[in-house]
Amino acid sequence: MALDFVPDTHSSLANSVEAQLVFAARGQAKPYSYAGPPPEGVAATRGDFGPQTVRIHNIRPAAGKLSLDVEGVAVVHRPSAVRDFWDEAQTLALGHPETAQLVKDVTGATRVVVFDHTLRRRADGVDDRTPDAPRQPASRAHVDQTILSGPQRVRDIMGGQAEALLRHRAAIINVWRPIAHAARDWPLAIGDARSIAPEDLIASDLIFPHRRGEIYALAHNPAQRWLYVPDLRPDEALLIKCWDSDASVARFAPHCGFDDPTTPPGTPPRESIEFRTIAFFD
Repeated sequence: MALDFVPDTHSSLANSVEAQLVFAARGQAKPYSYAGPPPEGVAATRGDFGPQTVRIHNIRPAAGKLSLDVEGVAVVHRPSAVRDFWDEAQTLALGHPETAQLVKDVTGATRVVVFDHTLRRRADGVDDRTPDAPRQPASRAHVDQTILSGPQRVRDIMGGQAEALLRHRAAIINVWRPIAHAARDWPLAIGDARSIAPEDLIASDLIFPHRRGEIYALAHNPAQRWLYVPDLRPDEALLIKCWDSDASVARFAPHCGFDDPTTPPGTPPRESIEFRTIAFFD
C-alpha cells in the first residue's frame, strides 16, 4: 500500500532550533527508576542527569525520505478514525488496529502486535509523579528498549509463541501522534540513529510492581544529530525504532520532548498518544 507522505508546507520555518535536552552522565552506577512507589527506604530514582543545549534540525522538508531502517524514524500522513483518544474504548477498538495496519504498511511486516499505549497532556507545575495528573512529555533522551530488553519484551508479550517468532526478524516500533491539535508546544526530538555511538547508550532499569524492564538513557555526544518535525498534526504520525533484531539496520532511535524556544505564547499545551508495537517479519 502506497503511503501518503506529508508535503513540505512549512518552508518558511527555521531550518533548526537550539534547545535543551536532558542527558545522562557517563561513568555512573546503573541508573534506575521506579514506575510506582519504591520500597520503604529506597530512593525512587538513581542517576545523574542534566541539560545540554543541542541543535535540532527541522526535517519536515525531507520527511518523505526518512526511513525507519536508516535514520530510525519515519513520518506519514495517516488520519485516524478515533475521535477521542482519551476514550479508552475508542482507542482500543479503533486506534490499536489502525496502528497495527500503519506499521505493516510502512515496514512490510507480516504481523504487528500493539501491546500498549500512553496518553500525555502537558501541564505547568506537574510531573510524572503528581498523583492523578496526566503523563507529561518525557524530557530525558532515551530509547524504550535495550539490546537485552527488546527480545525479553517479545517474550513477555507473546508467551509461548515468542521463541519461534524470534527466529525471524522482529522490531519494536513506537507510533507517536499529536491529538486535539498540532504539537507546536513541546514537540518530539529524535536522534538520527546513524549518529548515536554504542557508548552513548546507557542501560537503565525501569522497575514496575511486577517486572523489571530496561531502557537506554543517553549520554551527550557532540556528534549526535537531532531531528524534529515542527507542527506535527493529528493526521500525521511519527514511527520511531526502539529495537530491531536485525543488526544491519537502524536499531535504536533515542527521543524526548523539548521546550521549543520559538513556540508562540498562548500555544495550546501538547497532547499526544504513543502506541507501542512489535513488528514480525517472515
